[in-house]
Amino acid sequence: MSDSTCIFCRIVAGEIPAKLAYEDEGCVAFHDLNPQAPVHVLVIPRRHIASLADARAPEDEAALGRVMLVAARVAEEGGLSAEGFRTVINTGASAGQSVFHLHVHVLGGRPLSWPPG
Repeated sequence: MSDSTCIFCRIVAGEIPAKLAYEDEGCVAFHDLNPQAPVHVLVIPRRHIASLADARAPEDEAALGRVMLVAARVAEEGGLSAEGFRTVINTGASAGQSVFHLHVHVLGGRPLSWPPG
């Protein structure tokens, strides 16, 4: 399932170029165009899920698990595991979600303060 108006679905389909960090049958990971840290990668399921709040279908469980495992792999391959990294899922406009296709931000390469934003 995809949404032809969704920019992330269009990246998955190869219609919009992206600097890929990883891809497999379930996920695509690519570098953020507006990085907030030296390493800032977005990990998305290939299948369109608008947000974490919309993840209700039985197959969403596997998709969410895969996205998180890929986030850890991207962090490892990006050299972030030793120093640490942050994973963020913004859910809804008020939380900062601007693209309504579930995605995990993987951030690292500098000290990250708390609270974010």
